[in-house]
Parts: sequence; structure tokens; C-alpha cells
Amino acid sequence: MRNLFFTVLQLLVTTGIAQIASPYSFKKGSADGIGKWYMGREIAHVMGHQGISWLERSDREDEEKVSLLLANLAIKPGEVIADIGAGSGYHTRRMAMATGKNGKVYAVDIQPEMLEFMKEKHAELGINNVSLVLNSPKDAKLAPKSIDKMLLVDVYHEFDFPYEMARSLFESLRPGGKLFLIEYRGEDPDVPIKPLHKMTVTQAKKELEAVGFFLEKNITNLPWQHCLVFGRR
Repeated sequence: MRNLFFTVLQLLVTTGIAQIASPYSFKKGSADGIGKWYMGREIAHVMGHQGISWLERSDREDEEKVSLLLANLAIKPGEVIADIGAGSGYHTRRMAMATGKNGKVYAVDIQPEMLEFMKEKHAELGINNVSLVLNSPKDAKLAPKSIDKMLLVDVYHEFDFPYEMARSLFESLRPGGKLFLIEYRGEDPDVPIKPLHKMTVTQAKKELEAVGFFLEKNITNLPWQHCLVFGRR
């Protein structure tokens, strides 16, 4: 029923029949949020490019087991991967090596400064199978049905327009493709991250199901984060 509601809502807005219909509400919330709510969740502030040093920190592997996260993706040579909210490209660089010279990685980010950092880093390391994409708040700017796998690491909860962005990702994913949603576990108070920068499985499932995804698998081998694998209905 929820999926039908959002499908009808999208059709009405797209055709111009309902100009003011919106899945969002606005009210005062946390200092870490933007005062905009979606399906009962307040959207968090975006981490700016000033945080590049934190994204590139030397102990990130020890804290998050990034190598294990990437192993969960089971990347095959030649695959087309999208790193959504790529930031400094920490995961992008590693996926580019895994997919090989016949594969491709799209590093998608909304901040030009992040793309510039990646451009310089890739030139320094000789990485040439990555395309940098400047997206908009509502559109990932990827071609329809062009992506085998998508990786979203600690970024979905910051989308200003989560419904529109999730729908854009859905349209860009090939039939049989997978979306890997990585978010700090909202159910676990011991995870040392601000509450608005975490998500629960229940919330993530509810929001992504609204655009046509389904939760295929919950991989529980990361220290602090969920690794939720979604497919297309």
C-alpha cells in the first residue's frame, strides 16, 4: 500500500497535477538535522569537504573494516559500479582496482571540492577507470539501467530529497543489480556516532521499499555499520 501511495504521488508531481504534494514535513528537531523530516526521520546535515581528512584517516580500516565491506560487494572484473556520495574517493579507489581496466566506477558527489580532490588523487595514483559525476540533490545523474552495483556509505541519511534520490538510483540500476546501503547501526547505542547519522534496518527498509527496492540480505559482519543489500522489484 505504501509503495502504491508513493508511485501515485510521484506521477501526480511529475505530470504537474499536484504541485504542492510532498512526502516531507518541516519542524524543529536536532541541531544535527536540517528540520526536514521524511517518513518519521529527520534528515541530517551534509558533512562538508572540510571533513576530507577524517574520511582519509589512517585508522579507518581498523575502525570500519573497509576491506571486509568491499569483500561483501563481491566485485567482478568488468563490472560497472557507482559510489554514491563518494566523498574523498576512499572506497572509489579500491573499487576501481577491483573492477579492473575493463570495468568502470562512477564517483558521484554533490560537492565540487570532493570531485576535485578525487581528480588529483586519481592522477597521482594512475587510476583511469573512474568517471567523476556532479549530481544534484534530486538526481544521481546516471544513465538509466547502467549500473551493476551501487555503494552508499554513510550518506543516504544526509540526502535532502531521499525519495527523489532513491528513485533516481532505482532507475539507474540494471535489472538484477544490487544497492549496498552502509549506515551506522541506529539500533546500537554503543556505536559512537551522533543519532541522526545512524539508521535502523526498519527505517532503511521502509524508505527504500517506497521506491521499489526490496531488502535481499542483511550482512552483519561490520563492526559498527549495517551492510544492507537491496535489489529491484
